[in-house]
Amino acid sequence: MCIAVPAEVLEIKEGNIGVVDYGELKQEVRLDLVEVKVGEFVLVHVGFAIQKLSREEGLETREIFRQLHEALKEELPDTG
Repeated sequence: MCIAVPAEVLEIKEGNIGVVDYGELKQEVRLDLVEVKVGEFVLVHVGFAIQKLSREEGLETREIFRQLHEALKEELPDTG
């Protein structure tokens, strides 16, 4: 199964490198496959922005991921 994660583009650097924000994590990704501007949302898969999203879709999907993460934390045993 492949998962793409929504992120907001914070900065665009030379060489089609973007700095994106996943909500609690910032990362550099490649922007070769999409045309985006700062402030727009993209889906990121294996370090590449692969699709643009509307701001509404990006925020909604990010919230679903957050809820899923919280639910998994409650279900999994603490191994630490």
